[in-house]
Amino acid sequence: MPEHAASTHRRPLRRWCNIWSRRLHRWAAIAAMLPLLLVICTGLLLQLKKQLAWVQPPEQRGTGTVPSIDMSAVLAAARSVDEASVESWDDIDRLDVRPSKGLIKVRAESGYEIQIDAQTGEVLQSAVRRSDFIESLHDGSFFGQFAKLGVFLPAAILLLGLWATGMYLWLLPILAKRNGRKRRSRQSGQ
Repeated sequence: MPEHAASTHRRPLRRWCNIWSRRLHRWAAIAAMLPLLLVICTGLLLQLKKQLAWVQPPEQRGTGTVPSIDMSAVLAAARSVDEASVESWDDIDRLDVRPSKGLIKVRAESGYEIQIDAQTGEVLQSAVRRSDFIESLHDGSFFGQFAKLGVFLPAAILLLGLWATGMYLWLLPILAKRNGRKRRSRQSGQ
């Protein structure tokens, strides 16, 4: 096939790719707009969770590096914080033990985090911990399994498509300039 025929054969494909990349880029951006806005905003908050006490309470330091209180003392300390609404172990979501900081974090079902000195059992701090809620918004699980898999997952796939079409649209003028230079150098060489 002569060079001219091969170049005209590629033009319809290139034109088709160009048109469909632009269409996909435009409509995917519109379709994914709201879920991605939520993911971006919550992602920013999660990136700063150690710097923003509103998102996650700052870690305190307890005494010692070896936890020496028993579980009944942890429950008693958690119960002493009225706003956390801890009455029994059923009201506790999880414990996070940080031996190097002498700290036990109690995450209550109510959303409170109670930080307890792992050696003395003293309550060092109690505050609302919003990072888990923000994380559930971030991945879509707050809205249920259907929204997570039926809205947020497709939005993530659309975001991948936006990245791919955006890269194609970004490379298009660069490739066109390079091909134009090659074509001009071939024409001047003839």
